[in-house]
Amino acid sequence: MTENTDDPKIEPVEIAEPLRRAIGERYLTYALSTIMHRALPDARDGLKPVHRRILWAMRRLRLTPTGGFLKSAKISGDTMGDFHPHGDSAIYDAMVRLAQDFNMRYPLVDGQGNFGNIDGDNAAASRYTEARITALTEALLEGIDETAVDFRPNYDGRLEEPVVLPAAFPNLLANGASGIAVGMATNIPPHNLHELIDGCQALIQDPDLPDEDLVKLIPGPDFPTGGVIVEPRDSILDTYRTGRGAIRMRARWSVEDLGRGGWQIVVTEIPYQVQKSKLIERLAELIQLKKVPALADVRDESAADIRIVLEPRVRTIDPDMLMGMLFKNSDLELRFSLNMNVLIDGRVPRVCSLREVLRAFLDHRRDVLQRRTAHRIEKIDHRLEILEGFIITFLNLDRVIDIIRYDADPKAALMAESWGKKHRRATSEDDYQPPKPGKGELSEVQAEAILNMRLRSLRKLEELELVAERDALRDERADLAALLADVGLQWARIARDLADVQRQFGKGTEAGRRRTDFADLAEVEEVPLEAMIEREPITVICSKMGWIRAMKGHVALDQEMKFKDGDEGRFVFHAETTDRIVVVGANGRFYTLMGANLPGGRGMGEPVRLMIDLPNDAEITDLMIWRAGEKLLVASTAGDGFIVPSDEVLAQTRAGKQVLTVKEGVRTALCRRVTGDHVAVVGENRKLLVFPLADLPEMAKGKGVRLQKYKDGGLSDAITFTLADGLTWKDPAGRTRTEPDLTQWKGARASAGAMAPRGFPRDNRFT
Repeated sequence: MTENTDDPKIEPVEIAEPLRRAIGERYLTYALSTIMHRALPDARDGLKPVHRRILWAMRRLRLTPTGGFLKSAKISGDTMGDFHPHGDSAIYDAMVRLAQDFNMRYPLVDGQGNFGNIDGDNAAASRYTEARITALTEALLEGIDETAVDFRPNYDGRLEEPVVLPAAFPNLLANGASGIAVGMATNIPPHNLHELIDGCQALIQDPDLPDEDLVKLIPGPDFPTGGVIVEPRDSILDTYRTGRGAIRMRARWSVEDLGRGGWQIVVTEIPYQVQKSKLIERLAELIQLKKVPALADVRDESAADIRIVLEPRVRTIDPDMLMGMLFKNSDLELRFSLNMNVLIDGRVPRVCSLREVLRAFLDHRRDVLQRRTAHRIEKIDHRLEILEGFIITFLNLDRVIDIIRYDADPKAALMAESWGKKHRRATSEDDYQPPKPGKGELSEVQAEAILNMRLRSLRKLEELELVAERDALRDERADLAALLADVGLQWARIARDLADVQRQFGKGTEAGRRRTDFADLAEVEEVPLEAMIEREPITVICSKMGWIRAMKGHVALDQEMKFKDGDEGRFVFHAETTDRIVVVGANGRFYTLMGANLPGGRGMGEPVRLMIDLPNDAEITDLMIWRAGEKLLVASTAGDGFIVPSDEVLAQTRAGKQVLTVKEGVRTALCRRVTGDHVAVVGENRKLLVFPLADLPEMAKGKGVRLQKYKDGGLSDAITFTLADGLTWKDPAGRTRTEPDLTQWKGARASAGAMAPRGFPRDNRFT
């Protein structure tokens, strides 16, 4: 049931109307409003409505590049009150971005005061800052008073605002744009204005210019923060051809020689849209977590420019290798996702190629040129009409004076007079002869202009100037009419205007030179961690409760170690700082630690679970030094196992790598280095089985195959050995025993085996 109302602003909705349709129609209206009036830029002037309204409000306030500044609060207030009925903070934030030289390649607002910085600090409040437009903004607005673009009523109908700006240069690509609409987004990087105009000139000369030639003129983005683009040329070409893609950019760095073999890396330019403070925090985190062991320290020595100093831990490492690791682990390298989704003619959102965006701009410039030319012709016609009237006045000066002096309605008399007839000068009012109705050679506009003429304009010199002005305007009108009639002349004029902009703002100026360079992406070899760490001996100690530490040097393994109350030692072995330490979890996952990253040996160490994501209910099955090229025997308590290459157990993250698949109630029983040609397996039932190593498959991960058959219980231990040397173990007395003849225990894999020989350890362990 709907409520009856006479309010035209309230739209009744019938209950019978499906809710899905009602919501869909309203959401579609909201989506279109967001796409067209908020998030996506116009391909013609490269601006969103809020930016266009800010610049228009600043022009109405008569802010010029050479004039005085005005409080930002006044600018955002006028914009909000007259054109953009949204929050003043949103308007001010948009204006601040237009003034930030690290965000805008060519700032459109000249700010005075604190407008934020590259560290990510916000701008001061609008009452503390001042602003005015820049010379480039004047180029965007040039011709707006000459009906170059359409105007529409503002939100309350009191004023008018431009639908689009005339835009004397391709601002969309020069300054870029980003925005998130409903169901679509845009992300366009800034480019070099000089190169963009070169591309426009080439398209004017040859509209069918191949994409390859166009990209040679516009090789890639030109970011305000500089940096180096390392994306391959073919990839950039494909990105510009489709309007979608990604461009990889890196910081600019150099090596400073400190003498005596010492050096440091200095970063002077960082990637676009990276906050310097967060970048340094990330680099400090890498040092703290020892993810890049070769990096010893980072310092921010920036002032007006950027200077980030990186100190290596080892002098012998290659700087390119160190930077390669930092590029992988920090924002010193980023991929800028390009998505040129723009509004064509202010109405249709479309992902455009580089050619299509430039074409939309050029077509807009031609429309602006035609409209400005027509406007100028209209003004010339109006002026010529007045000049003709003035010339008639000078040729019939006495008669004009008589009419003005004696006629009761001089305007109508001037229009009624036939100026081809000669009259004598009246000496008095009685002598004055009123004009007789004639064909009328003066229009109302001419008559009004004659009546408003000043007496000092009646001198002879003024008449000559009027004739000269008339002739000049006639010549100009002829040229403009020829321009409107000839498409070739129009494109030549557009090319000339673009060349003027290029001379004023191109690479010959400090702001116009290219800031971002290009470099080939050199394939840096994978940097071995050992090369970034100073090699020193350590002794790794891990307790039964999982507290791990590394003592400097190789201490005696049998010396007394201190542990926490209720804890005791479990693993202790000699290693080096360059070694990788493999942690085998009972859950079948393998984790990797660096010897250089282990806590020092002065205290009790740290829980290993703080370094890796080992679940609390999973114990450490084994701890060993990783060796390249080895093979490992892994097995579960259920008696399943296989051979795995050591390269397959290295983990790159804290989460580790799942190698052995175990079910609930089953855990990893062992991980042993493979030596020899046979495998010996003993179960909890004390039955021993020996079978050839070749019977076990080599796998990267999985459950494995059955090693030994059990009626009840599970696997206790397994070991690999050389059959010719016999099987060795330690008896309960600690003596080493060897069984040379294993015929009794040899059998097929997955068989039950026979009872272990007399003297076999009671814990069913070989070691």
